Amino acid sequence: MHPLPPLLHNQPHEIAGAVRELAGELLAAYGSVAVGYADCGTYGALDAVCDELGLRRLPGLHCYDLFAGESRLAAFLDEQPGTYLLTDFLVRSFDRTVVRELGLDRYPELREDYFRHYSRAIWLAQEPDDPDLRSRAEAAAEKLGLPLTVIPTGDAKLEQALAELLADLVG
Repeated sequence: MHPLPPLLHNQPHEIAGAVRELAGELLAAYGSVAVGYADCGTYGALDAVCDELGLRRLPGLHCYDLFAGESRLAAFLDEQPGTYLLTDFLVRSFDRTVVRELGLDRYPELREDYFRHYSRAIWLAQEPDDPDLRSRAEAAAEKLGLPLTVIPTGDAKLEQALAELLADLVG
């Protein structure tokens, strides 16, 4: 496993280029490479890189699909379009990836500009019984000024998608 910086998700236009660069290096060293990203806001640019290099990636528009399932996630967003989504990773890194990266630590008045059209936060909880994560999810929603809904998801859908992706490499 060769990770890319998680903060690329704050600049999704950079994901495809970063994947192209790393995958090129890895293809020279390994016989097979798979991409552990969904589209993640690249609007097809990642698929173009995968097609160009003959790579497969995780399915879905974003990681949220891999936790909640595409149809379930679509139902959440159809029911309440102003939904801000959290994963365990985002809950753990919220102060760094959201608060600091958006400048809310320095300019808290921007919260209203960024989040005025959101009406709730949903935590797609891979570890819903972890009291530290629950506390962090509640704190993140509070910082956004949003009510929190906890949806237990576990990791089963992600594990299945990864297993299928890797089976194609070795199969």
